[in-house]
Amino acid sequence: MENQNPERKTLDERQKMTDLERIRHSCAHVMATAISKLWPDAQFAAGPPVENGFYYDVELEHRISPEDFAKIEAEMKAVIKANQTFEKVVVTRDQALQDAQKGRLAALAERSAPSKFKLDIVQNIPEGEPISYYKNGDFIDLCAGPHVMRTGNIGAFRLTHVASAYYKGDEKNPQLQRIYGTAFKNKTELEAYFTMVEEAKKRDHRKIGQEMGLFAIDTEFVGPGLPLWLPKGAAIVEELERLAKETEFAAGYVRVKTPHIAKEKMYLTSGHLPKLYADAMFPPMELQEDKTEVAPVTDHESRITRYYLKAMNCPHHHRIFAAEPRSYRDLPLRLAEYGTNYRYEQSGELFGLMRVRSLNMNDAHIYCSPEQFAQEFNAVNELYLKYFKIFGLEKYVMRFSTHDPKRLGEKYVHEPELWIQTENMVRDVLKNSGINYVEVPNEAAFYGPKIDVQVWSAIGREFTIATNQVDFAVPKRFGLVYRDRDNTDKTPLCIHRAPLGTHERFIGFLIEHYAGNFPLWLAPEQVRVLTIGDEQPLVDYAKSVVQELRANMVRAEGDYSTDKINGKIQQAEQAKVHTMLVIGSRDLEAGNVSVRLHGKGNQGAKPKGDVIANIVQSIKERRS
Repeated sequence: MENQNPERKTLDERQKMTDLERIRHSCAHVMATAISKLWPDAQFAAGPPVENGFYYDVELEHRISPEDFAKIEAEMKAVIKANQTFEKVVVTRDQALQDAQKGRLAALAERSAPSKFKLDIVQNIPEGEPISYYKNGDFIDLCAGPHVMRTGNIGAFRLTHVASAYYKGDEKNPQLQRIYGTAFKNKTELEAYFTMVEEAKKRDHRKIGQEMGLFAIDTEFVGPGLPLWLPKGAAIVEELERLAKETEFAAGYVRVKTPHIAKEKMYLTSGHLPKLYADAMFPPMELQEDKTEVAPVTDHESRITRYYLKAMNCPHHHRIFAAEPRSYRDLPLRLAEYGTNYRYEQSGELFGLMRVRSLNMNDAHIYCSPEQFAQEFNAVNELYLKYFKIFGLEKYVMRFSTHDPKRLGEKYVHEPELWIQTENMVRDVLKNSGINYVEVPNEAAFYGPKIDVQVWSAIGREFTIATNQVDFAVPKRFGLVYRDRDNTDKTPLCIHRAPLGTHERFIGFLIEHYAGNFPLWLAPEQVRVLTIGDEQPLVDYAKSVVQELRANMVRAEGDYSTDKINGKIQQAEQAKVHTMLVIGSRDLEAGNVSVRLHGKGNQGAKPKGDVIANIVQSIKERRS
């Protein structure tokens, strides 16, 4: 069951559709045209372009299945071949209501039953907003556009799957059929996309994670969305932590630790409660506390105190800032923590490591003056670029999300001047640094503008992995101040940043990016020493190699069994061990090891000391 209900876009936002989004939006209308020809009683709701394609929600007695796709696609091809014009028609509200009552909207002709979902949509269009139809052939649909000029401008398309979805994402509303498809400018791009989809299935982090023994999700005893890191997965977690801690230490960050719970007062003060973030937080725990523990009183009355699982680290870090007097000499103050957070994601949204309820975040908060902001914000972006190089990420874009002035006090804190000021500051940093970015309206955090980092994996699949946010509101709510040069108290700006996102999501991405074939420094099992035979001198030599590697903090194991060497190699390959050191009698005599690399085969016999030194240095330098 899918409950996604994309927030209704403004007319300005609609006009900013990309060329590909226009093709896909137009293809959704062509699909609805085809379905209307096959099943004239179909009642259509919404049909937007979405990531990687489009869908249209439809209420229909006939249950559409993949077996129906061929005939729907045949009708679609006929509409495209007819090269019908997409004609925009502006109408009055009364006209739209009349046509909806007559069943004319999202249909080929008037019908006995009203176009009930279109009728509801018309009734909810804000007063004063223009209302328009788009017409192709006999099909008329309520739509603000935009579209391609003609149906013939739609390139190559394919229907993909069917799901169920509640109207407007509300389970109290009717359950509809959601027919998905995708479209591209030409057949070459379409085929490339489906090649990528097939490759992505092979790289599915859930499948590879299970095969490699990286993590487990125990829904019976632990709970859904609460991953358990197995030893090999924990090794990757620790490597990422080590990378972040070394990088942040060099950049002047200091590390802190905070509890997993906090009082309700914390989140009421931050503004996450009662409304802005309540749906994403676990229900509170109610504890009866002695008043003497929380406030000096003369009697021993008790009261109920609510505690919440920590959904984000920032309020705790604000209290750390407030724990000591601060002056301008202390700024910028960069507080870093690998904090565990808990978010109550809906069960239908949980997905392997990508959407979880327990997450370990590569978090930090930078408290700075306005004069320091540009340098600090740019330094964070440069940190992203450094990580991209380490992980071999060549394609990226930073999505700069701004606010909607019309939603101040509702979705965003009501500080109009600070919104404009901080958005201009972020925009200037991005322009001056030459970083690849796009600006996206109405997607900021409630307390300030933000950047979401989009990256593309080795097979061209897009992921959101990190964030960089400006907060001009919450520090003021907590009364955070520093004593400035002029001996006055001022509120610092706060930059929220998480370059590696969460362990869960980032490792899920890396599993798919590398297809489980991690570089040596990140591989769960870095080296496996294999003996050709089990003679004691051979085994003793192999064990000494393992011990020397482990003394250098290399994750090395040994296979000294009587199995044939080809079988040992095959097992190591299946386990995606990065480096295999094969030892036979000749290697023993010469003090060598024969090196094999996963997926690359035999690299030849080399002196043991040189091989170990190279392995240690490769890990230290985090070579790709």
